[in-house]
Amino acid sequence: MELEAIISRETIMESLPIILGTISFIILILLLWVIRLEIRLKNILGGHKSKDLETSLNSVHKDLEKMNAFSEKAVKKIDSMDERIKKSVQGIETIRFNPFKGTGSGGNHSFATAMLNEKGDGVVISSIYSRERVSIYAKPIESHSSKYDLSEEEKMALGKAAEKIK
Repeated sequence: MELEAIISRETIMESLPIILGTISFIILILLLWVIRLEIRLKNILGGHKSKDLETSLNSVHKDLEKMNAFSEKAVKKIDSMDERIKKSVQGIETIRFNPFKGTGSGGNHSFATAMLNEKGDGVVISSIYSRERVSIYAKPIESHSSKYDLSEEEKMALGKAAEKIK
């Protein structure tokens, strides 16, 4: 019996470096794992400023609320700008012409200019130039048409301005 105790004691003594080496290796792996978790936790908590997870989460929540409020304001501003852009002049075209082609006098000093918004509302402004006088006409446009008669040049200007909107 004493022999068995000595053998097992000798066996233990011989395998002790292997056992200690294995335990040391496991402790080293656990230590590295704890260090890695500690680094990840600091990253989650926002570095050295945060003391605990609750403080960090509250900070993130406040930042998220600020971003949501900013997002709502930005969407409202964009919608407002979109509405204003729809009302602004988006299609403009000028046609120069000579109203006295058959008589041989004058030049292309007369013009018709059409200005339209996205809905096709706007104005056509025409100027007829002659040596004695200059006449200027303005005709309102609603949905790409006017309740006043348009000359061929005004219709051409209106059509080209409408093409620029599309």
